[in-house]
Amino acid sequence: MKTPLLSLLALLLLVVDPDSYAATPNRDDCCITTQAAIQESGQTSQPSQSTETKTEAEKKKKKKFPPRGAIVAAPLPIVSPAIGAGIIPAVGYIFPFGKDDKISPPSTIGAAGLITNNGSSGFGLGAQLFMKENKYQVTSLYVHGNVDYNLYGIGNAAGNADFKLPLAQTGQFYFVEALRRIPWQFFIGLRFSTGDSVITVRPSSGETPVPPADLGLHTTLRALGLHVLRDTRPNHFYPTTGTFTQFTSDFFAQALGSKYTFQSYKFTFNKYGTVGRNQVLAYNLYNCNTGGDPPFYGNCIYGTNNELRGYAAGRYLDRYMIATQLEYRVSLPKRIGLAAFGGIGEVFPGGKEIFRSNNILPSIGGGPRFDLSPKYHVNLRADFARGKGSWTWSMGVGEAF
Repeated sequence: MKTPLLSLLALLLLVVDPDSYAATPNRDDCCITTQAAIQESGQTSQPSQSTETKTEAEKKKKKKFPPRGAIVAAPLPIVSPAIGAGIIPAVGYIFPFGKDDKISPPSTIGAAGLITNNGSSGFGLGAQLFMKENKYQVTSLYVHGNVDYNLYGIGNAAGNADFKLPLAQTGQFYFVEALRRIPWQFFIGLRFSTGDSVITVRPSSGETPVPPADLGLHTTLRALGLHVLRDTRPNHFYPTTGTFTQFTSDFFAQALGSKYTFQSYKFTFNKYGTVGRNQVLAYNLYNCNTGGDPPFYGNCIYGTNNELRGYAAGRYLDRYMIATQLEYRVSLPKRIGLAAFGGIGEVFPGGKEIFRSNNILPSIGGGPRFDLSPKYHVNLRADFARGKGSWTWSMGVGEAF
């Protein structure tokens, strides 16, 4: 189910990079080294008390294990035209799922909260696990909260008109997915999502769009889906080379207990390359298609998941969406970085309306970066973006794409 609640856990769904950590010293090696030192000093086989004490101290010191993972925590300020100003406290733990597995990327578990000045609040828990030498990937997510936001209507004309209907949506969402590796670096698997919510109208003044159906009613959406993924990035937190390609399809059906029957298809392609020392150029292409009879929040929503920045999430939404963007990234001394980006996209009701000049929604912006974890190169980012008649300022953990 695609609701504004999903933005809570976007920063937790990190695809992590391969881990490398120091090998644990072998206890037998410690003993051999100590005995050799004793014999070389000309002492007898019965060591002195001081030598025994030193030996035990060395053993204890060498038996210390290196840290298995890394904790990343940040209180993220948020200033959103959609849900107001507030804070997203977030914490994540990055670690190798298998102690002796040197092939799988490290796994991630995390939690985040949300509270803003327009009354929105919530929390979420998430995990992404890589197992059996990267043979299996399992992702799980739970979000609960209430979000106050504005509905502008369906289509470009509604978004341009800027008529707002204030809504409050309260509910919860659960998602689980399991993928298995197949030849040529592909992963394929099934996914399941279920969520329920209640939408009510908040007080408003002035002209508003037509209210959606099911106001005040409890609505359940439930789907089974398919996920195909190919990822050749050597570092998933801060990719400098490689590509990321994925296709997802979710089938919401009354037979599964969903109130609405519709289909959601998404395609993403990212490519990364270096253009100089500590400089990366990243490209992103995103396409969304919706079939059947979805609720308004089941359509493709412009401005979510950084597609594209500079727009209030939900101002432009329709059955189809396409967006593409290019981002320049540079790493500077003292764990500082900078990024600049630009892109174009649009939402449209059908294939005949695609690429019309009056429907194009451009985006441009940039912002600083700070490396929260040098071990994994996990950046805290702040993005200032300008869109068509709007602007946004946002913060997040990890790169936008």
